[in-house]
Amino acid sequence: MPGPHMHSQIEFNFVLDGRMTYWFDGRELTVSAGRLVLFWGMIPHQVIELDEPTHFVCLYVPMSVFLGLPSLSSFREAVFRGAMIEALDIKSYDHDIFRRWRDELLSRDTALEQIVRDELTARVRRLDREGWRDLRQVGEAMNVAHHGDGERIVHVERMARFISENALEAITVEHVARSVNLHTNYAMTIYKRAVGLTINQSIVRQRLDTAQSLLIATDMPIANVAFESGFGSLSRFYEAFAQRFGSQPGAFRRRLAQASRQIDTGRSNFSRK
Repeated sequence: MPGPHMHSQIEFNFVLDGRMTYWFDGRELTVSAGRLVLFWGMIPHQVIELDEPTHFVCLYVPMSVFLGLPSLSSFREAVFRGAMIEALDIKSYDHDIFRRWRDELLSRDTALEQIVRDELTARVRRLDREGWRDLRQVGEAMNVAHHGDGERIVHVERMARFISENALEAITVEHVARSVNLHTNYAMTIYKRAVGLTINQSIVRQRLDTAQSLLIATDMPIANVAFESGFGSLSRFYEAFAQRFGSQPGAFRRRLAQASRQIDTGRSNFSRK
């Protein structure tokens, strides 16, 4: 990666072999072969080093799926506090199933996508039940949250959920604050402190993540992508997309199509060998 980045989904990484090191919100954290980690993409992160050879599966899960797990309150709180969660119990089948999930998601089969989502949700539940640790705190004392901190985290969590579920509508910062019965200024303050982004930046990021998915998975005209993603202005969409992804939407789609053709050509050549 050229530099630290952020996104609105929960990111899963399973290291198939080798070893990878992240820059994660100011820390360097290393994950070795056979380990599974997950974290909230809103925490600035970057892969800064890979042993050769290293292979890993990276999956992105919408925040709405993660927030639909009410029983995982302590787990969710750790993620919202910027934890990099490592599973303590790795299954013998994890290596194969993560590769299968990746291949099924790349197939763009919507029925398979829903199955993978359900299976990933179950894997998260198992992870919470069977044990996890925060890699940032390995060898350090665990931080105990004060009651006030926990209450603020609940508000931030609910605001993040509201954004995740409503960003494609014409929502504003005021709508987000009202969803948790907080004054707008206070809501903006605690959200920015916890997440590192403003509420409005998070809304735009959620819309851009949706737009990116539509550009990848559909042939929808770009103007339709913009409006389906919640942007009320085409010019604002172009500006925000270029700022986030470093290219205009049309160029982004063409680059992906070219890369896909090269992969298909490579597969064809391989199959003839």
